[in-house]
This record gives sequence, structure tokens and C-alpha cells, in this order.
Amino acid sequence: MVPSVRAAGPRDAVPAAELLRAAEPHLVVTPELLAWQATGKPAERFGMLVAEADDGIAGVARTGLLHESAEPGLGFVNLVVRPERRERGVGSALLAAAEERLAGLGVRRAYARVADEPAAVSFAERRGYRPGRRNRILRLDLAAELPAPPAPPPGVRLTTAADLPDPRPLYEADLDAAADEPGDVGMDEISYADWRAAYWDRPDLDRRLTTVAVAGGAVVAFSVALTDGGSRYLSGMTGTRSGWRGRGLARLVKHASLRSARSAGHRWAFTVNDAGNDAMRAVNEWFGYREVAAERRYLSELPRRPPSIV
Repeated sequence: MVPSVRAAGPRDAVPAAELLRAAEPHLVVTPELLAWQATGKPAERFGMLVAEADDGIAGVARTGLLHESAEPGLGFVNLVVRPERRERGVGSALLAAAEERLAGLGVRRAYARVADEPAAVSFAERRGYRPGRRNRILRLDLAAELPAPPAPPPGVRLTTAADLPDPRPLYEADLDAAADEPGDVGMDEISYADWRAAYWDRPDLDRRLTTVAVAGGAVVAFSVALTDGGSRYLSGMTGTRSGWRGRGLARLVKHASLRSARSAGHRWAFTVNDAGNDAMRAVNEWFGYREVAAERRYLSELPRRPPSIV
């Protein structure tokens, strides 16, 4: 029987979050985040689909537009299917519906995060997706002792995102730091309004744990903290402005954020490290992160289709 696929609503947030966390234990995802993406302003950018079975949700497809790139028509689709429901057409039905939704939004190229394991890779490649860069999923036990913190350079002070009177300096630092970050898509073009809607206003952003280094009124480095309100903490992005690199600022801001996360009661810290980003790999190894999973970014060209609502 072909599974029923539909757009997710607020009532799907809790079971969808449970499915995502069970399938990918390294994810830091909450029902509040999924409900916000489905019903708030970000719904213009994000869209979640669910496949239903007799015993509940069998799979989830998270889709959306990538506004960060200067290249128009980029989107993403990420699938998760309950293990006992795999090989029954759930993934295929979700992917078809997700690609139809993206094509209706004008997406011509779709990226997908694919677990670096044989079954997931085979599924993606059989459907025309081509492999791209590899990401390492890393975990740090915050109960372990952190290395001694580095000293801030002269003229640099640490504060938190919660204490910024205006988030625009963080937005400007984010664009500068991400411009040459290794990856498939750089943050070249995202507007301040889109950045606020997609990142600053997201409910899992912990502004008290998000640490920034400030010099001369500008944010020169930062470490973004996303949490699940429980034991899990995720470094959403650690970056340094191009003119401030080589001074240990990435270690400085990340150390302060991790220390605050431990004090706040979080036990596990996760981060995603592009396999080709040697500088950040060295920072994460210094902290003691260990690889627990890996994934690849896959890319597919989508056929142009008339707009439709799924």
C-alpha cells in the first residue's frame, strides 16, 4: 500500500521530533522548533511533510529554500523513515512529494543530507542524487574536564548574544565568517530580515549560551548555541571574521559557550564538522570531540513543474 503523505501541522510536532531523535540520536531537535517552522513566519521558507501509517507517522521529510546562496533556485530535502517502515515505499513517496513541493517553489537544485551508510547512500544514488562534501558529526561529554581557556587578545571582550543591544553586528559577522567557509553552500546573500526570521528568532537558539567576542563595537567571533532544553547542546556555527583569524578566537568563544552549557546542566555537546575544514577540525580535537556519525551532502537537479500544494 502506498503511504499517505501530507503537509505536517502543529499536532505532528511531538511525534515527528520523537521520530527524528530516535533515528538520528545526534540531532538536537524539539517539538517547539518543528511547530515554529510549520506555522510561524519561517513556514514561508520551511515545509515539513509526513507519511502516515496505521500506527502513526512512518516518515518525515523536511524541505525548504536556501536563501543564503547567490545562486537562485536552491533548496533542500532531508528524509527520515522509521527503521521498521523502511523498504516499504515510505521514503520514495516522501521524496516524490518533497521534490514536487520544491519544484512548485521554483527550486531547480535540491541538496539532501544523507547518512554515510550503505542503505541511505544507495537510496539517494538510485534516485539521481550525486554525492558532495562529507560532514563528521562529533560529540563531547561535558562532564569531562575542558582544556584551560585561552586568554582573549588585547581589546577583545566576551559577552553573550542575549546582551547584544542589537543582533545586526552578529548578522554581519556571520556573513563575513561564512563567506569562505568550506561547504556546498555559502551564506552570500541572505538578507538581515531573512537571517532574523531563520536564525535569530528560532526557539532552540539559546542566546545566553551563544558567546560573542567584541572589539571596537563589532562582533569579531561567535559560537552559536542551540539546545533542546534538556541534556543536549549543539554548536550551530562557530566563526571568526576573516581579518581576525589566527588569534585563537574560535577556541575562546567556543570554550566560553561550552563552559556555560555545562553550568546550565547540559551533558552532551554536538557539532558538525566539514571533513575538509582542517582549522575547525583542529579546534574540535583540542576540545576532545569524538566522531559518532557521518553524512554527505547529495545534490539533484529537479525538473521544472507547475506550482502545486502538497
